[in-house]
Amino acid sequence: MEAKTLVKLESITVQQAEHTVLKNIDLTIKSGELVYLIGKTGSGKSTLLKALYGDLHIDSGTAEVCGHDLSKISRKNVHLLRRDLGIVFQDFALLQDRTAEQNLAFVLLATGWTKGTAMENRIKFCLKSVGLETKGYKMPHSLSGGEQQRLAIARALLNEPPFIIADEPTGNLDPETTDGILNLLYDLAKQERSVLMATHDHQAWKKYPGRVIECTEGKIVPFETNAS
Repeated sequence: MEAKTLVKLESITVQQAEHTVLKNIDLTIKSGELVYLIGKTGSGKSTLLKALYGDLHIDSGTAEVCGHDLSKISRKNVHLLRRDLGIVFQDFALLQDRTAEQNLAFVLLATGWTKGTAMENRIKFCLKSVGLETKGYKMPHSLSGGEQQRLAIARALLNEPPFIIADEPTGNLDPETTDGILNLLYDLAKQERSVLMATHDHQAWKKYPGRVIECTEGKIVPFETNAS
């Protein structure tokens, strides 16, 4: 089966506060790819990710993510784009006053699901897929950092998105826990999804191979891993 193009950027420019952060960016990501996005702090990595999930406007060029034209994305319809994305943040971004199961239920209800057996089954499936099948009753603060990030990944998988964006998902984790999260994301990419992960961990792709691109001076360029 031919890989499906999930991200297609052509000559895009993104500005913030009248400052051009990214210019003339070309990028294609196909299903089944694990893509590492590296670059110094302030190089534009987060800007690119925010543009991909509709938090920043594309100033010029053409951009399509999971079949959505980013030039037509607004606050009114951004939820349609995000139904096709899974987003994982460094700080987990969990609701601290709700259990693990309730965190997932909140997202499903917000994306059009109704309470019932189907929703319960989806929550159980996603918790099991990240190794948290016995932790659904727990509050986030009672979970370890790795477990909180696994819960965040479960949340990202709820609507079976073809494309997952992970912004420094292992930045707050110890090396052993980091390895577990990387393995989980690597496995997801092999399931005909694609994963774009911003990271400072230059050891990651040695154990979990993927394409590496670098954000530098407002551009995105291929990174030669053999030179690292």
